[in-house]
Amino acid sequence: MTALLRFDDLSKSFFGVSAVDGVTLDVPEYGVLGLIGENGAGKSTLMNMVGGVVEPSGGRMLWRGEPYAPRDAAEASARGVAFIHQELNLFFNLTVAENLFVDGFPKRFGLIDRGAIRRRAAELMEALDLDVSPDALIEDLSAGERQLVEIAKALHRDADLIIFDEPTTSLTPRETVRLFEVIGRLKAQGKTIIYISHVLGDVAALCTHIAVLRDGTLVEAAPAEAFTIPRMIHAMIGRELSGLFPARTARPAEETVFSVAALSQPGVIEDVSFEIKGGEILGLFGLMGSGRSELARILFGLDSHQGGAIAIDGRPLSGGARERIAAGLAFVTEDRRAEGLMMDAPIADNLSLVSIARFGRTPFAMIDTEAVEADTAAIADQVRLKAGNIRRQPAKSLSGGNQQKVVIGKWLMQNPRVFILDEPTRGVDVGAKYEIYVLADRLAAAGGAVLFISSEIEELMGVCDRILVMSQGEIVGGFDAPPFEQSAILSMAFRQAA
Repeated sequence: MTALLRFDDLSKSFFGVSAVDGVTLDVPEYGVLGLIGENGAGKSTLMNMVGGVVEPSGGRMLWRGEPYAPRDAAEASARGVAFIHQELNLFFNLTVAENLFVDGFPKRFGLIDRGAIRRRAAELMEALDLDVSPDALIEDLSAGERQLVEIAKALHRDADLIIFDEPTTSLTPRETVRLFEVIGRLKAQGKTIIYISHVLGDVAALCTHIAVLRDGTLVEAAPAEAFTIPRMIHAMIGRELSGLFPARTARPAEETVFSVAALSQPGVIEDVSFEIKGGEILGLFGLMGSGRSELARILFGLDSHQGGAIAIDGRPLSGGARERIAAGLAFVTEDRRAEGLMMDAPIADNLSLVSIARFGRTPFAMIDTEAVEADTAAIADQVRLKAGNIRRQPAKSLSGGNQQKVVIGKWLMQNPRVFILDEPTRGVDVGAKYEIYVLADRLAAAGGAVLFISSEIEELMGVCDRILVMSQGEIVGGFDAPPFEQSAILSMAFRQAA
């Protein structure tokens, strides 16, 4: 096995805290290396050194045996490195062709050669089997199509190493299959791939080699056939999980806490009705475009509805999100970075964001800072947040799993009656997922009602008391108790007979 890239005792520290510690690893040329680890294990820091974003504190990198030390991202790109980030690096108001050439347009007679960029874009779209016009705006494309445009940028620059960071997070199952086909084609064309993902089944199926990071150190690296999923989990978290899902600690009560009756909004949802008992976790599954997230936004008062009623403990809900928060409703949005957190603000400020009003002192509503500090510290402990000084450390510095814990924690400080969790484990490692499942169980055990929305059937089957299925804006059926059948749930989502 020859190495395209070699990490030789590579380390990186931030403010005296080690993020990557003495990693020695070969990235095999023409192979697909799966890089896995819990959030905060050092994956992003390691890749940022490859991409020229951060400079190593110690050790070195070798590119085909020669020293490799990019001073910035442009130098890494010129050397042959392309990074397909989870948040794609595209300009949504520009066309496909313009995005491909945004860092250097070909010119003719001193003007941009529009014909040349269209022809080159069309060639790249054909190579990726993407039926999209070079003149199409990025904002009009699906998530899967946008990702293929990002891959086209890598092909346009003739990258030798393409790094995929959680590439399937926003993709439908069909788009995911298409992505894997493209990655297989890239490998056949002589490209080297580093594939970062928390979906361990995909890593096992797709990769030729697997490397596991834990707490900044390399704990295992071997050909993919040497790994089972339990072995991956054990290497990632340093212990055995006695099951991927925690045992439920409470059963649903008799009283209804949250009720939705004939809720409708033309073109979005139609005649949606369901109830959640106290102590119950109700799952909601649906394919992309089924209306799951749109329903969640309507329930929380972010979007309007024309018909139907929503109630907590028999009291009708009205008004917008502010009124619904006051009534005991909490909403963990599917997009924590854009909608769930103030990324540049300290962790403690994010934790107290929803409940800050109750810390006001009379008569001038001055904030009781000591009480805020005590409560935010207690919540950070409760959600097992891995962080430094929460009053100073910004939310953006946390790993994805710990960011999600902050989002959940800010609602816990409000003591809600009803929790809406929309894709709460998206982009979260297996260890953090387990902790989020435990938190959901605790919310239900305290007598609350939990609506758990997910595109992962397995986690709904492992966490929920009941599962409803949504399709084209409607609740098309449900399953009342475990054990659930995955094929039956999926068939219902496609509106097919099981």
